[in-house]
Amino acid sequence: MRKSPARTADILRSLAEPLFRTADLAKLTPDANMFLYRATKKRYVKRIANRVYWNALFHPSPPLVEQVACYVRQPSYISCEWALHAHGILLQRPQVCTAITLHSAVGKAKRIPYEGYLIEYSRITERLYLLEEIQNQDGILMATPEKALLDAVYLRRQAPFQDELEWEDLDKTKLEMLLAVYPPRVRIRMELKE
Repeated sequence: MRKSPARTADILRSLAEPLFRTADLAKLTPDANMFLYRATKKRYVKRIANRVYWNALFHPSPPLVEQVACYVRQPSYISCEWALHAHGILLQRPQVCTAITLHSAVGKAKRIPYEGYLIEYSRITERLYLLEEIQNQDGILMATPEKALLDAVYLRRQAPFQDELEWEDLDKTKLEMLLAVYPPRVRIRMELKE
C-alpha cells in the first residue's frame, strides 16, 4: 500500500519558525520548487529573498525587519542608524536597516526590500565583529548603542544625524574602550578628546 502524499498544510505546519529556506523544505517534500510555486500561488508562503520564504499560513503576522535581516545572511547583526534608533539614541526612524555581516556579498545590488523598508548588508572586518558588543534581543542580534555608532562612523565615514543624536545617553567610557579596537580614522572622525 502506497503512502499518501503529505498535504501542503501538514508540511507547512511542520516548519516551526515563520522563516524558512528552500533547503529546509527539501527535507520534507520531494520537489521543493514545485511545492513553493503552488504554495506561493495560494498565498500560503511569501518569498522574502532568494531561497528564503515566510510561512504565512501558520504565522500570519509578518516577521520583523530585524528578524529577516538576521535570518537571510548569517552571521549578521543589526547596527548603525537602525540600532541607534532601537536604543533611543537616534530619534529619527531610518528607512534602511543595516545589517553587519562577514559575508562578501554586500552592497546596493544585494539590498532586500521588505515591508516598506530596505535591508542593506555591510561587510566588516572580523576583528571588529565584537561578539561581546552584540545583544540577543528575542532572537534578534543587535549592536550596543556605542558599537552601532562606531560601526556607522567606520562604514559611512561620519556620525549619522549628528544634531539628532542623544549623545548624553551613550556610555563615554565604553565608547573610548571600543575606539581602541577601531582604526585611527574612526577616532579622528568621532572628535573625542583623550
